[in-house]
Amino acid sequence: MFINSLRVLPSLCFRSFLCCNLGVVALGLLSPMRIRAALPPSSCQVSDDTIARLSTFRQVAIQGEDDAIAQTEYRDQQRQLADQLRTCRNQNWPQTQAIWLRLYPCDVRPGKLDEIFDRILSKGYNQVYLEVFSDGQVLLPSQDNATAWSSVLWQPGYEKQDLLAEAIAKGRARGIKVYSWMFALNFGYTYSLRPDAAQVLARNGRGQTSLSFGSPDITTTGAASNETFVDPYSPQAQRDYYTLVQAILKRQPDGVLFDYVRYPRGVGSATIASKVQDLWLYGGASQEALSSRAQNSRGRELIRRYLAQGFVSATDATAIASQYPQDKEPLWEGQTPTTTPSTNEPLQSQLWRLSIAHAFQGVLDFLAMATLPVQQRGIPAGAVFFPDGNQTIGAQGYDARLQPWDQFPSAMEWHPMAYSTCGDMSCIVAEIQRVMAKAPPGTQIIPALAGTWGAWFNEHPPLEWQMLTLQQMSPQINAVSHFAFSWQDEAYERDRKTCRLR
Repeated sequence: MFINSLRVLPSLCFRSFLCCNLGVVALGLLSPMRIRAALPPSSCQVSDDTIARLSTFRQVAIQGEDDAIAQTEYRDQQRQLADQLRTCRNQNWPQTQAIWLRLYPCDVRPGKLDEIFDRILSKGYNQVYLEVFSDGQVLLPSQDNATAWSSVLWQPGYEKQDLLAEAIAKGRARGIKVYSWMFALNFGYTYSLRPDAAQVLARNGRGQTSLSFGSPDITTTGAASNETFVDPYSPQAQRDYYTLVQAILKRQPDGVLFDYVRYPRGVGSATIASKVQDLWLYGGASQEALSSRAQNSRGRELIRRYLAQGFVSATDATAIASQYPQDKEPLWEGQTPTTTPSTNEPLQSQLWRLSIAHAFQGVLDFLAMATLPVQQRGIPAGAVFFPDGNQTIGAQGYDARLQPWDQFPSAMEWHPMAYSTCGDMSCIVAEIQRVMAKAPPGTQIIPALAGTWGAWFNEHPPLEWQMLTLQQMSPQINAVSHFAFSWQDEAYERDRKTCRLR
């Protein structure tokens, strides 16, 4: 009875002693100290005594800002730990272990960034994905922010403070690479308040934006958000975003990750796009671009009627044929001319496929525009995506996010978010295997795992389980990230988030 009530352990137990340890962790019978002892050596985490010693050196260095000896001793401790981490990561799987990080205004306080990056270093991470654009705010100093968005650090007296540049420097001092992580097609609620926003936002066939959509996207934390998606074909959206990317690159991050490279998705029936009105193609720029895919007048008029009505009938086809007798049949991109007129059913199916392809291409073109300056700098560009975001559903349906990640350039880093929860490891394994099966040879796949060390968190298995399973399943994958720093110590995150600068 007691045993049957327990969570099912992963079916992949590769070392009997480790399976034993993990089983005890799952039962909650290990103290935090013993859970720490159960961590695999490849975690590269340091002892509690080492963490305490580093913290002492840091506090002395902060209090004695003009004390050269204290500063030197603190830097020496950092270097020693950085050297240890570099050696450990080179000798253990994975060689790259990253964490997702968000900064807050109070992190500008003396020594706070040092404390954060010391914590990251001590946990065995040698890469950080630092959030630089989300929820309509950018991690840029307010005095040097020519973008369309406000600065995270807007408080008076801190106009010149560059948290992004400082965080990159703090990471590098510890041998940690710092990537800029930024939302893409989700521009944030404040962007919708701009006078020109009405012409920029993505719209579906019911005239809705992602803000007026009946069922908003749900974030990984389960909370509804004010996500504001733009039309990827909008020149204004492209210009604003390109300016943002250039501003971020001035701080010389080690790489850039693009998130929300997709359309919004609701809940229930709104998770599936099965008719053209479900697609986010009704912004002015997107409609114009779709119309331009027609290769003759009959094709253009059929596309127009299909968008307006949601269908085309035999009567429509006959009327358009009479209106444009010079065209033998309607033509548009990707269509092969036939010797006999198309019947109504195939014609409508062709228009549906054209609309889906057009939606996909908008995402791909926007991503190509955003990554161009990154590639020109010679640093990695990566795309963050849901492994099921490109699925077909039924005979004619698609996942409403229409995220064509299987068409992302293989020269980019692929960051699949393997966040599914199912009580064991099976759904996480399935997500990663799906990506591996579709990725072209040579693609660098860097799975993003959600959870914390040593315990279940929000239905996510302990990171130890996930890491062990991934290593045994796909040892060729040698880079992994963990979402998120905020989950590792909720009390610490809460204090940073709720702090107020005076």
